[in-house]
Amino acid sequence: MFNNKSILITGGTGSFGRMYTRTILERYKPKRLIIFSRDELKQYEMQQEFNEPCMRYFIGDVRDGDRLKQAFRDVDFVIHAAALKQVPAAEYNPMECIKTNIHGAENVIKAAIENGVEKVIALSTDKAANPINLYGATKLASDKLFVAANNIVGEGRTRFSAVRYGNVVGSRGSVVPLFKAIVARGETCLPITHEEMTRFWISLQDGVDFVLKNFSRMQGGEIFVPKIPSVCITDLAKAYAPNLEHKIIGIRPGEKMHEIMCPADDSHHTIEFEDHFVITPSISFFGRSNEYSVNMLGEQGQLVELGYEYHSGNNPHFLSPDEILALDESLGL
Repeated sequence: MFNNKSILITGGTGSFGRMYTRTILERYKPKRLIIFSRDELKQYEMQQEFNEPCMRYFIGDVRDGDRLKQAFRDVDFVIHAAALKQVPAAEYNPMECIKTNIHGAENVIKAAIENGVEKVIALSTDKAANPINLYGATKLASDKLFVAANNIVGEGRTRFSAVRYGNVVGSRGSVVPLFKAIVARGETCLPITHEEMTRFWISLQDGVDFVLKNFSRMQGGEIFVPKIPSVCITDLAKAYAPNLEHKIIGIRPGEKMHEIMCPADDSHHTIEFEDHFVITPSISFFGRSNEYSVNMLGEQGQLVELGYEYHSGNNPHFLSPDEILALDESLGL
């Protein structure tokens, strides 16, 4: 569906954007692939790797609605990945986080509707489910904006959905690079926040593939959640440093014991499919059905039990230390 189409990704110089770009160029022949971001150095560095004739690089900030409207001209598909993501930074700079994550989302929606973009998928986060920090609260607000945008568009063709997943293996600031650095320095113990802490485990490529697949699945208004394995933080420590002692340092401000993807309060809106969940809109769309049990690919799902919650602690699929190492080695980590 992406051949001879114009595709734009906000925050496109990030790790997701680079993997998304590589995947699109390997599998499809897009008319244009537009990288929209505010960092000129990162764009310059990315151009050294991705300089195919279809590539376009736009300097701009999602806070600037006029610039987005220019960039979205004649664009078919948009992936909204731009965000301020660091939890402590958001706590200390709340208005900056709000301007990017909430006002930026609003600007993306307006630009997409004005330019008749066909489909928009916004990247969400597990922290948007029952948020306990500002970053999660802004992403929840962003999710709500993108869901409601399907009503705002009226009779226009633009459709909006979101994709939510948790920890990306090996991403900047994640625990794997931290553990590997500690081991490389020859330290005698690993810092562990809590012995019972768990996290979801998804590779960057799997995240990109899930987003691409949902462009075909979506009818607008869904929050897509993949079924992925979990890891215990202690198993992760055993995988990378089996001989080091653990130092319990306590849960950090704004951090959860488990990553929540489908909260219990949304169970009456959550449909389970073979390899993913869909959180359906709590609002009704004018002139449209709110039936999501069969998606645009013909895949069928059913409502989960009332009160069901999908989080990294109750996940039926956990990786062992050996499986963690095998997966990470296959990803080149």
